[in-house]
Amino acid sequence: MIKRLSHTDPSMAGLIYQVFQVSYAIEVGLLRSDDFPPLKRTVNDIQQSKTAFYGYWKREKLTGVIEIRSSQSKTHICSLTVDPDHFRQGIALELLEFAIKSYPSARYTVETGLKNAPAVSLYENFGFIRQKTYIADAGIEKVAFSLEK
Repeated sequence: MIKRLSHTDPSMAGLIYQVFQVSYAIEVGLLRSDDFPPLKRTVNDIQQSKTAFYGYWKREKLTGVIEIRSSQSKTHICSLTVDPDHFRQGIALELLEFAIKSYPSARYTVETGLKNAPAVSLYENFGFIRQKTYIADAGIEKVAFSLEK
């Protein structure tokens, strides 16, 4: 079940933080990076965010989180994470489908590490088109995608 998360609540922000930490720890390995800014994000950073957070709940456990920033012309997926204990169960796809249905926009954008093959595959299979690759400040090679509706 997907529900909006009250990320300003300290306990909910803590749950979001936990999913981010375990998921991003796996991504760091895929990217072979020593410096990964999303892992430095704090509970307070999450609470202060101006984005919308939605969570995928399975048996009363938060197993996936999608973070969205939207305007009338564009919806940006800021983060999409799944607890590693729940990988390959379709959770990321369900969260992505939810975001597209819930935020009608002409354009959707998302970025990920180029070496994060599962995420790259998810976005490409969904119909996102590669726009560019670049080196982020932390030295990580990233790929930007967009989907036009």
